[in-house]
Amino acid sequence: MAANKIRFLARPGGRLQGRLRVPGDKSISHRSIMLGSLAEGTTHVSGFLEGEDSLATLRAFRAMGVRIEGPRDGRVTIEGVGMHGLRAPDQPLDLGNSGTSMRLMSGLLAGQGMDVTLVGDASLSRRPMKRVTGPLGLMGADLETTEAGTAPLRIRSVERLTPIDYEMPVASAQVKSCLLMAGMYADGETCVSEPAPTRDHTERMLQGFGYPVARTANRACITGGGSLTACDIDVPADISSAAFFLVAASIAEGSDLLLEHVGMNPTRDGVINILRLMGADIEVLDRCEVGGEPVADLRVRSAGLRGIRIPEDQVPLAIDEFPVLFVAAACADGETVLTGAEELRVKESDRIQVMADGLASLGVDARPTPDGIVIQGGGNIGGGRVDSHGDHRIAMAFTMAALRAQGDIEIDDCANVDTSFPRFVELAAGVGCRVSQSGV
Repeated sequence: MAANKIRFLARPGGRLQGRLRVPGDKSISHRSIMLGSLAEGTTHVSGFLEGEDSLATLRAFRAMGVRIEGPRDGRVTIEGVGMHGLRAPDQPLDLGNSGTSMRLMSGLLAGQGMDVTLVGDASLSRRPMKRVTGPLGLMGADLETTEAGTAPLRIRSVERLTPIDYEMPVASAQVKSCLLMAGMYADGETCVSEPAPTRDHTERMLQGFGYPVARTANRACITGGGSLTACDIDVPADISSAAFFLVAASIAEGSDLLLEHVGMNPTRDGVINILRLMGADIEVLDRCEVGGEPVADLRVRSAGLRGIRIPEDQVPLAIDEFPVLFVAAACADGETVLTGAEELRVKESDRIQVMADGLASLGVDARPTPDGIVIQGGGNIGGGRVDSHGDHRIAMAFTMAALRAQGDIEIDDCANVDTSFPRFVELAAGVGCRVSQSGV
């Protein structure tokens, strides 16, 4: 069986018990490499996510002349080259499946004064890039995509960037971060306004590296010409990865699970808020702050969930967690309605349609809408075979659905789970999920 044909087999039943620390936060891992590479001095990172997406970013900066040691047991050492120390790579930078890498690096590289081409796998090469190339063009960047606005993304050298005051039409942390990184190389102040709050890891980390960012509720501004100073970064466990187990322990009777050292950034906690509205029993313990990021342990016990109309103000705060939230909705009593989530259609897959198709194949009434989905709950999930379409979050979500299924669930095309959650099957089985994998 080829690598891209890795298949998960999730058997019905099981309950989750014990303690688990899921891998490090992917968003923070990406940014630690990017900003650490541009800093003056040596940056030490612990808790780094050793998944394919984060490693793609690491390899790209190595190819641009940055000395990076590791990762070894989540530890990475970055010898920064300064704001203008990157070297043009000998060949296109392959970013695999990582949209975060491509979008953020397009901003960071736009003002570097060198030519570089960014490429990715088949999935990434279908994802829209005009949302970043458009505003970067307003700053004077020279970028070229395909006619469809997709990768390969060719960045050509320009003398300087011009600051802009940009109002994002759609809330997107990747677009905001891209423009702030480009703003470090602009001649003046660049401001980005967002229609709804999105994750603020870039702003927090920039300030941790000593680069000031002026922030209000929905606006961030940065002035070009500054510098970054190396620092130590402790990457918390990724709440997006923890989300699968928050749902799993909620829906599997008799479960009691402690998730350790989870990042609790207020721009990322929508999954907890939504699950609590559905009746989940989630307790937040031992809150603290590490490197400017709030963290805590989460204790989750099984609970009867109920269907809800998901508040639209929570959508940007849980945008990556909806595949597994759809599984929670299938197990809840009553109807769950999601609106305002059209962004889900341009992720690694069309997550609205792919989840609706998969749930329907398991006997769940799931009706997609242009900007969301309507799911009739009740927990009547059958066995069957679903296609993850190479989307890591789809594959992991259907693994958790088996906890309440009436038969085995086979999930195809699961290789990309390693992009965000290495050792997923091993860790999930270790706390009570009945999952295995086949393939090479």
